[in-house]
Amino acid sequence: MNQAHLHRLLSSKLKEQDPARLFKLRMATNVGLIQHLFFSLYPEKEHLVDFNKLLDLLPKLFASRPEELKLQDLQRLEAGNWYQSEKMVGMQLYVEQFNKDLKGLHKKIPYFKDLGVNFLHLMPITTRPKGENDGGYAVNSYDKVDPKYGTKNDLLKLASELRNQNMYLMLDFVVNHTSNQFPWAKKAKQGNKKYQKYYYTFEEDTIPKEFEKSLPEVFPETSPGNFTYVPEMEKWVMTVFNDYQWDLNYTNPTVFSEMLTNLVNLANLGVDVVRFDALAFLWKKMGTISQNLPEAHTLVSLFRMCLQVVAPGTIFLAEAIVAPTQIVKYFGEGQTRGNECEIAYNASLMALLWNSIATKKTGLLYKSLTNVPSKPKDCTWINYIRCHDDIGLGYEDHFIQEMGWNPQQHRKFLLDYYCQRLDWSPAMGLLFMYNPKTGDGRITGSAASLLGLEKGLIKKDESLVEQSMAKIVMLHGIVLAFGGIPMMYAGDEIGTLNDYSFLKEDAKKEDSRWVNRPKQNWNVIDALDDRTTPQSQIFHTLKKLIAIRMANPIFAAHSHPILYHTGNEHILVFERTSNDKDALLVLCNFDEKPQVVETSWIKKRGYFTKGEPQDLVSDKKVKTNSGLLELLPYQMLWLKKS
Repeated sequence: MNQAHLHRLLSSKLKEQDPARLFKLRMATNVGLIQHLFFSLYPEKEHLVDFNKLLDLLPKLFASRPEELKLQDLQRLEAGNWYQSEKMVGMQLYVEQFNKDLKGLHKKIPYFKDLGVNFLHLMPITTRPKGENDGGYAVNSYDKVDPKYGTKNDLLKLASELRNQNMYLMLDFVVNHTSNQFPWAKKAKQGNKKYQKYYYTFEEDTIPKEFEKSLPEVFPETSPGNFTYVPEMEKWVMTVFNDYQWDLNYTNPTVFSEMLTNLVNLANLGVDVVRFDALAFLWKKMGTISQNLPEAHTLVSLFRMCLQVVAPGTIFLAEAIVAPTQIVKYFGEGQTRGNECEIAYNASLMALLWNSIATKKTGLLYKSLTNVPSKPKDCTWINYIRCHDDIGLGYEDHFIQEMGWNPQQHRKFLLDYYCQRLDWSPAMGLLFMYNPKTGDGRITGSAASLLGLEKGLIKKDESLVEQSMAKIVMLHGIVLAFGGIPMMYAGDEIGTLNDYSFLKEDAKKEDSRWVNRPKQNWNVIDALDDRTTPQSQIFHTLKKLIAIRMANPIFAAHSHPILYHTGNEHILVFERTSNDKDALLVLCNFDEKPQVVETSWIKKRGYFTKGEPQDLVSDKKVKTNSGLLELLPYQMLWLKKS
């Protein structure tokens, strides 16, 4: 059973909302599950003392939580699944790329309000090594703000103002690793045995070589292998991502307790959603790929059950970019169903949308999405078309084969299409982490450049510009309507192109992901009243779609989207319903030519029974001709049942 429901029920039974009393009730309802999860990872015979230390730690962590946030926790419990609201619309950004620092970001809150964005994901802002630091994901601290962004007080003021404006804040919890300059790592390098056990360290390379036999490489071009020799301590340390990122050893229960404290300290800054970074990698086991292991799920659920006792108003996002059948497992299974992460990235939808743009067909999208197990009702997705990272091609091979395609050749086609290897392709992306041994690679680029706007402007091709704008709107419209929290990347709302300036910086030039992390162009934003520019047209269209979403409860994430096959391979159709009377049908044309859909089945769904339905996107009635509904190239319709 979802534990949050129990906490909500207990809270509703009390006339006086006393945070301390409710903490004790939450502790009592969760302690059995916490005990089960803890001893699943750390056998009771060896770790009873560690478990008792954890029970002693939880009240201390609760006492550290600010009173304002304790009251907010109770309000969130009463509100229920607040994160499933149709009024949630997110934006991801690098603070320094958006407007210099936290104070600069604070000043731009009116911009977010104007667009309709009320949920901000700030990329890492804590202290990190100078030079290469994986975009801040090599952390020197979990709650100290890097001086280039300002101070911790600046962050607290920003979080407070966001709360006042009914906006939400998401920050990363880099849970799998620290930097090699983190205090624990420094002590380990100095020979401290206690802190060497916080990481996977080995005196000889025998065990690392055994691990390497089954471990894949995350960054084969820039950081091959999974272990690094550290001369200062004369030991090998596991570094799955980069040699300056040391993997934490969660087989040590002290590491869990220490990281739980770091997690609560982060939540106490006013964080509403914690993005659990790289959580698929948390548990390492020789002879496996050490990803998505059952112990990793147990560990995440243990984190959640403990945080739910201390700070139930803060929830988890699973950053697990894995196969569709693996993603839903991060919502929890069996006893932990609905008790792991409340939110997960819908990486499958993202990758499939890019496939449909390149192929102009929706077959693989249908095959894949209809075979993803349903999520628990109390959980939801973040839907997005791209993020700060690369675009991976994590499709199921057997679905590609069912399309009549060769999986390896199809992935090569997609890399060629998006990475400027086909003259006729409108996309201007870059290749990321290409592995010549396997032919695998990933794609980088801003949404506008991948969808043809950059090439259209260079060639002064008005038709290509118009098509690219339609693609940008359609893809964003799909994630706004599909069911979950829509998340856009800063700059995509104004059609920002690739930023090639990273090639001039030594710390960035080997990482092509920086091409899709452009600086926010405030000169363009200042000129948005000029409705003739592509940037302005994209902005105002997306602003309109966001407003439509927020005004219609049908977009809330309570129901699953229902996919419909039309017989036309270029068309995507899905329906959102909340009851028998309230429904919305979304139709999208992925082809560069007009396509038609036969309407008799749509009428059976009740959309033409009282005349022509209203398209919310164009705010016009939709007309049919001889029982056929025409969609223009890359057109999207939101038909409301009339």
